[in-house]
Amino acid sequence: MKLDLSKHPCFNDAVRHQFGRIHLPVAPACNIQCNFCDRRFNCVNESRPGVTASVLSPHQALSYLQQAVERDPRIAVVGIAGPGDPMANVEATMTTLRLTRDHFPQMLLCVATNGLNLAPQADELAQLNVSHVTLTVNAVRPEIGKHVYAWVRDGRQVHRGVQGAALLWERQREAIRQLKARDVVVKINTILIPGVNDQHIETIAQTMRDLGADLLNCIPMYPVENTPLGQLPEPTAQQVVDARLTAGQYLPLMHHCTRCRADASGLLGEGLSDQQQMALQQAAAQPLFPTQSRPCVAVATMEGMLVNQHLGEARRLAVYRQQDDEFELIETRPAPVPGGGSERWQQLADVLHDCRALLVSSAGAAPVEVLRRAGIRVVMMEGLIEEGLEAAFAGSELRAPLRREHRCGAGASCAGDGMGCM
Repeated sequence: MKLDLSKHPCFNDAVRHQFGRIHLPVAPACNIQCNFCDRRFNCVNESRPGVTASVLSPHQALSYLQQAVERDPRIAVVGIAGPGDPMANVEATMTTLRLTRDHFPQMLLCVATNGLNLAPQADELAQLNVSHVTLTVNAVRPEIGKHVYAWVRDGRQVHRGVQGAALLWERQREAIRQLKARDVVVKINTILIPGVNDQHIETIAQTMRDLGADLLNCIPMYPVENTPLGQLPEPTAQQVVDARLTAGQYLPLMHHCTRCRADASGLLGEGLSDQQQMALQQAAAQPLFPTQSRPCVAVATMEGMLVNQHLGEARRLAVYRQQDDEFELIETRPAPVPGGGSERWQQLADVLHDCRALLVSSAGAAPVEVLRRAGIRVVMMEGLIEEGLEAAFAGSELRAPLRREHRCGAGASCAGDGMGCM
């Protein structure tokens, strides 16, 4: 498919007032901790990476995108830039890109990432015709990088200091090589941090040029309160000019960056309007998955008539499907064995992959959140299974659902450590 790459406003200053972009906030988790970043809060008046009014599932994001394009036909680019890192949320990111490509075949697609987990996705990114990828590279020498990053998490292993910075740079370098081998346009974002990497900009730019990067964007650090680097002053205008002049000897520069939010929409520099905030909130309130792809409801029951088991106690779950006006028990499925913490609940989400809801007498906050992110609504109730199924399939709330205390006495406040109740 031939795409018009000139329509990307971030990569072509000449069209920034003609074409817009939309960021779909589907990637909440991050696999590194930068010493200048805090994603724990959101302010609608704040424009910086890592901030969003809502986090969406891929299908919610598609619905939001469809409405946004109808409202603003200037949108030519769909990007995923957080609020965490897209490649720390690989399934959500790739699913969103697939859905966008299927429904908007002429749309430009781009991703902004730290690059830690990017290389394994290079093939599919190219197959999806993701035309632009931005990597944030703040150091190519680990002895400098150790001051930028608090930790780097690779799978379940956390690396700190020089070791973490070295791992991140190694992965970034390989990612750039993989992308350029597939003719993907690569932009480098470098955060200018006074006293940390301000004397390192030339080395970064030269290294990026040698790897084949296409563009460099030198961005002044935005000091965020209560972060390790939050007390540093924001770079002065002259420091930014000097850094860009130095970097510009090696690569073309982007001069019009607006440090976009993870939910930015419209032309560069436009703030998040009340209408856009409302659209985001409405999208976030929709089902995480289309109900037609989730035709079943699971039930934690001891005898097959009542919803009367705590999730941690259930060893098997009854799975029902609606047939006309009746509910049919299609099978019972074994629940993952106790232990393993959150991994147990992720396994349960896989077991219930075709279920839109799970009826239980009680459940802890941890499994409820894991299952919610997997598209499964946990309904806590006691009573007849049929009453719960009617509400679950209709998508409505139960009338005065009753909750009980389970054996450990924690009730719905149970943390759900995956060990079951004793």
